[in-house]
Amino acid sequence: MDRTDCASRVIAAPPATVYGALLDRESLEAWLPPDGMRGQVERWDPRPGGGFRMVLTYLEAADSPGKTSDATDVVDVGFADLVPLERVVQRAVFEADDPSYAGTMTMTWHLAAAGDGTEVTVTATDVPPGIDQAVHEAGIASSLANLALYVEGAG
Repeated sequence: MDRTDCASRVIAAPPATVYGALLDRESLEAWLPPDGMRGQVERWDPRPGGGFRMVLTYLEAADSPGKTSDATDVVDVGFADLVPLERVVQRAVFEADDPSYAGTMTMTWHLAAAGDGTEVTVTATDVPPGIDQAVHEAGIASSLANLALYVEGAG
């Protein structure tokens, strides 16, 4: 598993606002699920060494079979590194019987001031081979678009 997927977007909000949305339970539930999904955080511990467990449910399960069940993806995420206003590093493990989804994927959310906004670059490394690259990158881009909609009015 040496594949890397990435996406980036400039968001019209300061780094402090964006960073806050990365570490707030209700915020994550609102913006992290990509289009066609909703999310629920079951466990929350926002500190280095902590993490969260999220259940992502497909709104149209027939079109998008899940990794954990027909309609869901369950992922346990650990916070490996938190650098305020700059970076959030997550280690994600999917609950799945299919070995093509096994392993730990690292998601790095890098924030950089860009004028009055923030350039957010998400890099996923060690992506499990069962995750289609184009679909994954579209999902990351969708989450970034949701993040932009969520925070742009809050800055």
